[in-house]
Amino acid sequence: MTSTPPRTIRLAVTGGGTGGHTYPALTTINAIRSSLAAQDIQLDVTWFGTAAGLEARIAADNGIRFRTIATGKVRRSLKPGAVAHTAVDLAKVPAGLGQAVAELRRFRPHVVLSTGGYVAVPLGLAARMVGVPLVMHEQITTLGLANRILARGATVIALSHRTSLDVLPPGARQRAVVTGNPVRPQLLDGDPAVTHRAHNLSPSLPLVYVTGGAQGSAQINRLVTENLQYLLTSCQILHQCGEANYEQIREKTAGLSTEHADRYRLVPYVSDGLADIFAAADIVISRSGAGTLAELTAVGKPSVLIPLIPTAGQEQLRNAQTLQDAGAALCLDSTAANPEGLRDALLPLLKDVGRLEAMAQAARGCGQPDAAQRLADLVVATARRQSR
Repeated sequence: MTSTPPRTIRLAVTGGGTGGHTYPALTTINAIRSSLAAQDIQLDVTWFGTAAGLEARIAADNGIRFRTIATGKVRRSLKPGAVAHTAVDLAKVPAGLGQAVAELRRFRPHVVLSTGGYVAVPLGLAARMVGVPLVMHEQITTLGLANRILARGATVIALSHRTSLDVLPPGARQRAVVTGNPVRPQLLDGDPAVTHRAHNLSPSLPLVYVTGGAQGSAQINRLVTENLQYLLTSCQILHQCGEANYEQIREKTAGLSTEHADRYRLVPYVSDGLADIFAAADIVISRSGAGTLAELTAVGKPSVLIPLIPTAGQEQLRNAQTLQDAGAALCLDSTAANPEGLRDALLPLLKDVGRLEAMAQAARGCGQPDAAQRLADLVVATARRQSR
């Protein structure tokens, strides 16, 4: 005899602090909601995090109920100020854990989804204490500190990379599933003609899209602007520089020749239209965070990656080297991240269409564009087992 599935699934979500933890959670929530709606099942979701975190704004912008939980951040720095702040923050954890237990008992979710960041620790620990299954998702190739804490008690561990299996505690590997890192499905359906029209670009010239993330990257901005006179002879560039950097770079590039100015487009920030930009770009210059690489491989774009150094465990450098080893990217490490290094990497690519296509195919081979749906299905299946 089979049990009747619930008509409403209650989901508690935790994770945030940065976009790398927040946006995979949001994308997965949307995928779960769509899947359940097709089955005439409602989703009742509450997101738990900190009021100052990105997750609070993202939840509000998307009409998701939000509850604050006290928590503390562990800083890896041994500087006295950082140690003092960590001590103060750690004192908040017991109170946050008590809050989380009370919230879960009140909400009675069928499942908890955690996407990492220090904000996830109290609710992730509380899930085990009150007997609610925890689906834990890891975006990076290793395990973040929060997920190292939660992995031993997680019901299911969803990984973005198969190599992450090796860093799990041995007893946790049998509970691990490789789903990939969720990317917004809208990114997969771009129209290059929209970008060409919007930015007055030529469809017949190679297009390089430069991005340092939402806030821009001073290092990437410098490497690109110092190379414009060389690069613009072979391509056109759409450069997303960050709001804070826009005026300075606009002034710096005002002296471009007419020919070069016609091939250079500077924008402070890309909100809408990223899918169209990816579709139009022949190559992308960017950092190599987990979310960025998930997007680049999902849409199959060759890239020149300039890792942010240092990062915890040199994560960005490892990400970039992994794509380089797969033939999908070139990695400019600390020894090559200079104007000459960028020029030496990019100019030969712009003249080799065959190599660019091979890199695009390699990127697609690394991508998991259905990651959000796979993670959503995993969360729903776990919730249904709990509701029986």
